[in-house]
Amino acid sequence: MSIFDSLNLQIIREWLSHWILHTFVMVLLTMVAVYFMKRILARLEKNAREKTSTFWDDAIFGALRKPAVALVWILGITAAAEIIRRETGAQIFSVIGLLRELSIIGVIGWFLVGLVDRGQIAYLADRERKGSPADPATVNTLSKLLRLSVLITAALVVLQTLGFSISGVLAFGGIGGVAVGFAAKDLLANFFGGMMIYLDRPFQLGDWINSPDQEIEGVVEDISWRLTRIRTFDKRPLYIPNAAFSTITVVNPSRMTHRRIKETIGIRYEDAGKMAAIVAEVKAMLKAHPEIDASQTLMVNFNAFAPSSLDFFIYCFTHTTVWERYHEIKQDVLLKVLDIITAHGAEVAFPTSTIHMADGVAPREPSAKRPPIDRTPAEA
Repeated sequence: MSIFDSLNLQIIREWLSHWILHTFVMVLLTMVAVYFMKRILARLEKNAREKTSTFWDDAIFGALRKPAVALVWILGITAAAEIIRRETGAQIFSVIGLLRELSIIGVIGWFLVGLVDRGQIAYLADRERKGSPADPATVNTLSKLLRLSVLITAALVVLQTLGFSISGVLAFGGIGGVAVGFAAKDLLANFFGGMMIYLDRPFQLGDWINSPDQEIEGVVEDISWRLTRIRTFDKRPLYIPNAAFSTITVVNPSRMTHRRIKETIGIRYEDAGKMAAIVAEVKAMLKAHPEIDASQTLMVNFNAFAPSSLDFFIYCFTHTTVWERYHEIKQDVLLKVLDIITAHGAEVAFPTSTIHMADGVAPREPSAKRPPIDRTPAEA
């Protein structure tokens, strides 16, 4: 071997052992790993979307794609920086280990928050596809709680990594929590009131509710942690603190299964002999009516001797619960009842008064007016 060849071989050996080449190779390997990571995760996400029916694998691989790629870059770049630090001794690279740990914590938090977001969307879509849609407000609230839990946990781990005592932070937070609790007890009452609404679900967005205890009636437009907004029927917004719902009765007509028709109708006393036939025909009409649910309680009975009428009542239920349609059906039923009464030669009664005179007593005729007597001022 010549001197020239020996020199070239020595130069090659020096370059192979040089930190610049090692750094370049590490960055190159990182790029290759990122390329294959992207392809593998894309294939897994596609298979999960097309070949499985569950939505959780779609959410997991969808949320994992970007954080996994970021994690590979972090590991590769920090490894390359570690090579530089070891060869050059530069102090700026002494924080590489700490930055790597913090970055890994951030990536894990990023993945978990993304998993919650994608899981929320996938869950709502899955329930909608199965024909049993979930309450978006409840799912959104639970998602916010999970995201907040992830962020708080990540922040505590970061503080521990930076050398702070978590026990001291938690103790300070406990003392501060007691102070805040006394200062904002109404706010906390509304917070827990909102939590009870989400857990018990006495109503949800779009429901028509009313309270016999308070002047509250309208359609629920929004449920937050502090207030519930109701749109009254005269289109005014009504803001109610959530704590109020723990002390009042709430009626939710939106969840009724039927609507009730309950009416009392009176006929004249002169038509007493026609009452039985009228009641029987009205009852038969209701049983045959296509909008009346005959499987529910259906009653038509004579029930009262009123001062000016003989009263019978109608008690039945409609199939529909829609307010507008209910009134159309009720109108049709009442008109048919009126036709039945008329067809039997009877009349609907109205308030009247009858005066009976004693025998031999005649009403007194009103006396004629006498002309006024003219008087002089002196005579007056």
